[in-house]
Amino acid sequence: MESFFKVKRPEEVLEIIDQFGPSGEEQIPLEQALGRVLSKEMIAPENLPDFFRSTMDGYAVQAKGTFGASESIPALFYVSGEVLMGQAPEMVVSEGQAVKISTGGMLPEGADGVVMVEYCHLLDENTLEISRTISPLENVIQPADDFGQGDVVFKKGRALRTQDLGLMAGFGQSEITVYKKPKIAIISTGDEIVAIDEQPLPGQVRDINRYTLSAFCRRVGAEPLYLGLCPDDFEKLKDMVEKALARADTVWLSGGSSVGTRDLTLKVFEILPDFELLVHGISISPGKPTIIGKSGSQPVIGLPGHVASALVVAEVFLTRLVSRLSGRVDFHSRPQTRIEAELSRNVESASGREDYIRVKLFQRGDTLIAEPIFGKSGLLSTLIEADGLIRVDMNTEGLYQGQKVKVILFDAINGDIR
Repeated sequence: MESFFKVKRPEEVLEIIDQFGPSGEEQIPLEQALGRVLSKEMIAPENLPDFFRSTMDGYAVQAKGTFGASESIPALFYVSGEVLMGQAPEMVVSEGQAVKISTGGMLPEGADGVVMVEYCHLLDENTLEISRTISPLENVIQPADDFGQGDVVFKKGRALRTQDLGLMAGFGQSEITVYKKPKIAIISTGDEIVAIDEQPLPGQVRDINRYTLSAFCRRVGAEPLYLGLCPDDFEKLKDMVEKALARADTVWLSGGSSVGTRDLTLKVFEILPDFELLVHGISISPGKPTIIGKSGSQPVIGLPGHVASALVVAEVFLTRLVSRLSGRVDFHSRPQTRIEAELSRNVESASGREDYIRVKLFQRGDTLIAEPIFGKSGLLSTLIEADGLIRVDMNTEGLYQGQKVKVILFDAINGDIR
């Protein structure tokens, strides 16, 4: 029988992961900020916009002069000039006057509205017919309509999106302060593992997890640091883990398909400074033989050797860990990156553990169907065919054909897929 310190429920593991936090801050150029996480509140340094501006092409007027105007009884205005883009207008608009203006142009003094060009007709060079009534401030953005000086624009912990960078550019923020991107040291362990450019001998396999885990790290916003292969040797593994913790924020050991290797991983972890064992086995399939601990404030992870198991643990738990190390605080409130589908067949599950089943998605009429993919443990083909995972709750004995399920997509970067 396999021996585990105390197998924990997935909810307990997620709570444990939430104790970790970011390791530091740095200043970066705005151009490099997409997806990075703010480490400070952003306060609006000025009003945005800071002047009255038109939202339409048309004519700036005093709105009261258009009251009652219609196609049958248009109002007449004298065109007294034009607002040039990028310049503050020098003219003052008096009653009965109109000034030509483009979208984004600064409203001249005296004007309080803009009539869309569609409702304007020039009778001659200076005489304008307006066939529509407008209200004061119609088609006009006022100062601070977007943000007022001193407003909290973004809270600390926000992962920056495309439009966020545009707003920062509008405020003239060429550099921003963010949390450092987590560095994740990856070590592949096991006497049977060889580099991918080697021809495996009987009983050996190439180092797959190095590449899958490194790609996973990049996808969720972390920087992988591969430290190499390590045989099942205590001193060598101890040396590599110590070097990893000196260079990275966390270390992930990939290996431990056998009980002996798992014991070796734990023995190495236990001699680390201020080590605390947090998780020694999770009630999940695949991925039960997972170890989570910490050396001081640095998380150390022992992942199963099978690539399927390692990736399921990464998707379910380590997205959350990377979010915490990145400083993100919004992953609880963000819409879950899952898609609803209808199950194509019954799925059995053992009570007392949470099962993650690989599924392939396809369309049947207007219905999205999730087709379970089954195969022997450790097969890569089932991962290649799959579009995502469905979760079978530990308190159920399975799911039924036709049941609506939530599919966790393999390209999810949310950080909270539950």
